[in-house]
Amino acid sequence: MDILSNLMHGFGVAFQLDNLMWAVFGVFMGNLIGVLPGMGVLAAISILLPLTYAMTPTAALIMLAGIYYGSQYGGGITSIMLNLPGTASHAVACLDGNPMARNGKAGSALFMLMLSSFFGATIGILAMILFSPALVNVAFKFGPAEYFSMMMMGLLAGATLAKGSAIKGVAMVVMGLIFGVVGTDVNSGVSRFDLNIPELQDGLQIVALAMGLFGIADFLKNINRIHSGHTKAIGKVSTRSLRPEKGDIKQSKGALVRGTAIGAAFGILPGTGPTIASFIAYATEKKIAKKPERFGRGAIEGIASPEAATSASTQTSFIPTLSLGIPGDPVMALMLGALIIHGIQPGPQMVVEHADMFWGLIASFWVGNILLLILNLPLIGMWVRLLSVPFKYLYPAALFFVCVGVYSTNNNLFDVNIVLLFGILGYGFMRLRFEAAPLLLGFVLGPMVEENFRRALLLSRGDPMIFLERPISMVFIIACILLILGLSYSFWRANRQKKWGGLAKAS
Repeated sequence: MDILSNLMHGFGVAFQLDNLMWAVFGVFMGNLIGVLPGMGVLAAISILLPLTYAMTPTAALIMLAGIYYGSQYGGGITSIMLNLPGTASHAVACLDGNPMARNGKAGSALFMLMLSSFFGATIGILAMILFSPALVNVAFKFGPAEYFSMMMMGLLAGATLAKGSAIKGVAMVVMGLIFGVVGTDVNSGVSRFDLNIPELQDGLQIVALAMGLFGIADFLKNINRIHSGHTKAIGKVSTRSLRPEKGDIKQSKGALVRGTAIGAAFGILPGTGPTIASFIAYATEKKIAKKPERFGRGAIEGIASPEAATSASTQTSFIPTLSLGIPGDPVMALMLGALIIHGIQPGPQMVVEHADMFWGLIASFWVGNILLLILNLPLIGMWVRLLSVPFKYLYPAALFFVCVGVYSTNNNLFDVNIVLLFGILGYGFMRLRFEAAPLLLGFVLGPMVEENFRRALLLSRGDPMIFLERPISMVFIIACILLILGLSYSFWRANRQKKWGGLAKAS
């Protein structure tokens, strides 16, 4: 009853005219930023942060939060329509969303994107309300050893993102790890793999990597359409595609639940966030699917699970920030900074000392997510009509926004060149049938794996048994061993089938 009473009080705060207007502004700006390729939410919040100086703390936090989860809605749209991930967490949506759009199912894919995002966000908000203390206690049990073991499992699971050979998937993960450690080592201060290029001392930008591997590579793959008879960027679209097909929702129920659970769990762990949650959710669905070969060719679960994970993770990531004062990612760090600017110190006492702001923010999550549905559902038809724009106009315009977005991240033209380089590299991977998604996962997880491995060994004074002595870490290590055995068996079975197939042809 106390929770219900506090929540009703929160809705009263959220529906105050001033707070409601800033919520509308935040989710609209976030949605727009998500749709524009490369225009990252971090840059947008940084630009708008000075605006919060003249606002009340509650209104400031509601607006910044709206930009954050609004961008998660918008980021999936360009992933599905143009194979350009608006945000890094939506790179997975390219794998099945874009093939669905090419097959005339863009409306169905976009509808599932909206439904998954809303469902994941709703469950994430409920988790914040009901289980915040318990979730914080779980987060406290994770030390460097647990983080390392969990992320190693994520890297191995990432190999299953590849459509074909698991060995190719592992090779791409390793390449991602190498790209991830480019730059200055945080412990020793030594530059690594920077090729004596000063701009690389800060490392490669994930936005540039994602845009190049997915967007520019796809542009290079389809560039001949400009001179051919093809006038549409993607396949024929019918009015039937504006609604979900029969069986889509039924087929996605389990994926929605699993993706939401994964996203909620990863959201409370500082340093993980929606990008890792979406990759793990996708790998999980592919691993348990009866027909995994469907993934990468337009499987509806390939949109439902990662998008639900992204939204759930986005919501629950506020738990460690508000309850412990520990930001899980750079965006949360900016929000923490906005609170400190207004003289508010996040922590366990925040719920008591600033009840209006805490419960008003939680209520605004629901208000904002409903506003996003109202904004986006009527626009599905407009997004689908984008497909009728001739390729020779559509992709150059998208490339312009990519260049502007990537340049705006650091105001550095070098990042634009990196996008082009990875675009050419991504096109080469396409030709050789190597999947880009495992590489991106290795890039995201690589630095965190290395950092937590070092921390764990420092705490144990060099004793590697720390990874087996801690129960949670040991569970993840066992899961890693099982994944390695599974990958080895898949490789052996594929070779055996190839061998027997060759003998059958010879006979």
